[in-house]
Amino acid sequence: MGISLILTASVFAALSNFCMRRSIDSGGTTKAFLMIQLSIGFFFAIFLNPVRAHSYEWNVPILLFGILAGLVFGFMMLALGRSLEKGPPGLTFATLNASTVMPGIVMAALFGAALGHPYSAWHAMGSILVLIGLFWAGWGLQGMKDKKSWAFFVGAAFVLHVLFLVFMQIRALVLTSNAFSLSFLSPAQAGSEWFMPMIFLSAAVLQTYVFLRDEKRKPLVAEWAFGAIGGVANSTCTFFLIWATVAATPIERAMIFPIFSVMIIVLCNLWGRYLYEENVNWRASQVCIAGLIIGTADWKTIASALGF
Repeated sequence: MGISLILTASVFAALSNFCMRRSIDSGGTTKAFLMIQLSIGFFFAIFLNPVRAHSYEWNVPILLFGILAGLVFGFMMLALGRSLEKGPPGLTFATLNASTVMPGIVMAALFGAALGHPYSAWHAMGSILVLIGLFWAGWGLQGMKDKKSWAFFVGAAFVLHVLFLVFMQIRALVLTSNAFSLSFLSPAQAGSEWFMPMIFLSAAVLQTYVFLRDEKRKPLVAEWAFGAIGGVANSTCTFFLIWATVAATPIERAMIFPIFSVMIIVLCNLWGRYLYEENVNWRASQVCIAGLIIGTADWKTIASALGF
């Protein structure tokens, strides 16, 4: 069941990404789209977390931690939006999702195997393949007008996405490890259901400020429409993603996040190729996908489940 749920989540994620691009095509901007999408995401996050769990307790440390993570998330989305305005959508989203191989390396460097974050040859091999695939795909953009600008923004989105995922894993470490603690955040505080809503709230406030500062106008009807659809799709993706982590069997749990990232890359490349006639380098994408699977799958769990 976990695999079918994660596949469903990836379809909604690809739909949310497609809505962002369609908002640009309609004459709008990513700033308006993100303001609407993330605002809707905030209300859905309340429904999917405190309301669904019937847990409304909050505390200042987790609110501040969520706000900080949300600012990182908000700046990442700003960089992603600028990347879409400058370059090919399929490769942009492929680059963003390829970054999921990196948090494991960062966590291993910061906390090591003793806290459940070992670094193995699989991580190294996966990371190298991802980088090779990205450089290979980027090499085909030699004639693109805004290549340097696109590379800067997509690179910023890549780094900020890694940092955001590290925030998420540090919270998980506080919740699950008796050998790790933060002086300002206890496990009980970290378990508050208000963490995700605060991420969306601070990101939405940031996007609203940027939109009002730079554009000073009412959003277009198309921006409202695509932003609303994108917000619902993104929140639905989050719901199925959370459900998949709970419903997955041990062997599924070892593979669901690589499958999630791979499917988003494939689906975004498909609509980039057939709807926007983007020249997708499928071989380079295959190298990135192979790197993601090798670098992020829990091979020990898989081997154990298979009886090795």
